[in-house]
Amino acid sequence: MRTDDDNSRHVLEIIIPVRNEKGSIEYVIEEILREGFSKDQILVVDGRSTDGSREIAEKMGVRVVVQDGYGKADAIKTAVRKTDAEYMIFLDGDYTYPAKYINDIISKLDEGYDLVIGWRKILKPGSMSLIYKIGNKIITFVFNIMFGTKLSDVLSGMYGVRRSLLQEMLFETKGFSIESEIVAHVVSTGGEVTEIPIEYRRRKNPKAKKLKIIDGVKIFRDIILLTWRYNPTFLLFFAGALMLIPGLILGAYVAYHHFFVGITYFVKGLIAIMLTLAGFQSLLLAILSLYLKRSEIRSMRLIRRIMRDRKKSLF
Repeated sequence: MRTDDDNSRHVLEIIIPVRNEKGSIEYVIEEILREGFSKDQILVVDGRSTDGSREIAEKMGVRVVVQDGYGKADAIKTAVRKTDAEYMIFLDGDYTYPAKYINDIISKLDEGYDLVIGWRKILKPGSMSLIYKIGNKIITFVFNIMFGTKLSDVLSGMYGVRRSLLQEMLFETKGFSIESEIVAHVVSTGGEVTEIPIEYRRRKNPKAKKLKIIDGVKIFRDIILLTWRYNPTFLLFFAGALMLIPGLILGAYVAYHHFFVGITYFVKGLIAIMLTLAGFQSLLLAILSLYLKRSEIRSMRLIRRIMRDRKKSLF
């Protein structure tokens, strides 16, 4: 259990983004308090609930703020502005994430990790539909390919992260894509990421709004956009291969007919040359991008290490 010392900086804040979670939010707060955390370590970010969720949280004595904007991404942006905590622990207000794992997340952050994700490994009956399971696996698989990671659940709503990393983010995505953007930012700027297995429970209110298929499509689209933003090497390499391979095949076809059959294909030959040159250029850009990305990661790690050492020396 982690509590704040009055003579030290604010170390920890547990963030609960909420929108119309009456019947669930009270259980979430009670469970966190039973784990030994204090009320002033809990921040409820309300997305303009109309069912009394905000009033319930206020009556329970925790800090409540109304988020700026709409959607989960804006809720997290609001939380970053409203807290000065070094560690920010996020979990949803629908009672699906057990609070007993908060201390495990904190322990990993204390070990030096920048982002600790709660991997929803233990699924309770009725907690996740088949289509959601498949969609989550596909999105995580695509993310791992794009960013060179080996994660199991990039869309988990329970995670702990250093506030300093969230302050660096541009918050380019909206809605439920924000979790994947946080992971993309951390891994692409040299941060250390790990996962801990957790349980995932059925919602207290099964009728409450969940992710839809269209949300999954938007998340997939945003991951592609994040790849261009954070890891263009992969897309440049893919584009290069997409042009180079057909160019070489077409070039071999034209050369064979020119030298062995006696037929010259001028247009096809020109297309083959253009594809091959464009492919080589893309591959060269990918190599250059890779070296620049490695330099960026080394620089970011050095800057963060200096900043953390400076904070330690001050306290």
